[in-house]
Amino acid sequence: MNKGRLIVFSAPSGCGKGTMLAEILKDNSFRCSVSTTTREPRKGEIDGVHYYFISKEEFQRRIANDEFMEYAEYCQNSYGTLKSEVDQYLESGINVILEIEVQGAMKMREIRPDALFVFIAPPSVDELRRRLNKRGTETPEIIEQRIEAAVNELKFMPKYDYIIVNDALEDAVSDFFAVIRSEQLTVSAQAEFIEEVIKNA
Repeated sequence: MNKGRLIVFSAPSGCGKGTMLAEILKDNSFRCSVSTTTREPRKGEIDGVHYYFISKEEFQRRIANDEFMEYAEYCQNSYGTLKSEVDQYLESGINVILEIEVQGAMKMREIRPDALFVFIAPPSVDELRRRLNKRGTETPEIIEQRIEAAVNELKFMPKYDYIIVNDALEDAVSDFFAVIRSEQLTVSAQAEFIEEVIKNA
């Protein structure tokens, strides 16, 4: 059985990555790693489904126990990926998507260079601001903090393998699967096939 692929999936807040992931995860060969966070749940979010919601004290305890693959601070809250959430699925042939901020993604570049790095971008910063305002879940001050953070995150786009602009959802999801298919056709991904064909020639 081939191992699953680790996919690092980053996007500024308001880019629609949650909606994209919901569509992608309809394909049973993908699983989204559930991140751990110290922020409060938003309306409708379920512990263990959208995030593991824990206290700052518990987060620090898990850092001390070396339970995180990566972790980072974002908008005054901590986010991390538990090691236990990733490797068991990769070994069983499931592709694991890590939805993480750029700070965590850059750490993953160092420790898991074999991962595929995909950045989800908004069509423009103005469109991003419009989407955040439409969401209606945060104060104007928090929205401006998120816009400022987004502008900083966009500067990291050149460090990713692929950039997908989420303008129309259907097109963005289609682009994601095109990226995955492209990766499956690379020479390195087909090393076993090449070896088998040459051996039996």
